Amino acid sequence: MSTTRRHWEDVYKRKPVTDSSWYQPHLDRSLAWIEALARPADALIDIGGGASTLVDDLLLRGFQDVTVLDVSGAALTVAKDRLGENARKVCWLEADIVDWQPPKVYRTWHDRAVFHFLTTPEHQEAYLEALHAGTEPGSLAIVATFALDGPEKCSGLKVQRYSTETLAQRFGAAFELIDQGQESHRTPRAAEQRFSFVALRRLR
Repeated sequence: MSTTRRHWEDVYKRKPVTDSSWYQPHLDRSLAWIEALARPADALIDIGGGASTLVDDLLLRGFQDVTVLDVSGAALTVAKDRLGENARKVCWLEADIVDWQPPKVYRTWHDRAVFHFLTTPEHQEAYLEALHAGTEPGSLAIVATFALDGPEKCSGLKVQRYSTETLAQRFGAAFELIDQGQESHRTPRAAEQRFSFVALRRLR
């Protein structure tokens, strides 16, 4: 088991998901952009989706081809158990994004707070290679990281913080910025976490 996988397995086994700092009952900004910019019939992947409720809300909105990828099997189990019979409608992938090979092309790529854990150029480039392999021109990418005034660590790990401008720039000229925003997230313990969000369209 890799160090990354071991870390996240421990995180998810240590306390309930609803006590985790990242927990939100609904990812409202992501859902709004997905509903406005994506089609329910298109393939969508949630990177680091784990125990997130995004998959629940996507199924309720009629999305038919949803994949959830997470490095932690424990996180995926939380979501599967929560969905019950509906879990069979989802493709579940246990993998580390930095050494993952996409099995298909996705028209929507969603990532709330995975990219900011990649603090080395090598891991960032591996992520971008997976993104390019798993999308095509016209695909949508929605990515959120901690903002420049956000936390320096999350779940005991250092993060790379971004403004909306530097985040969009990191994805390169192959992606066009179509929307951006910031969000202040209140953790279950009432701490504030500032996020940068970008919606990007792949050009080539």
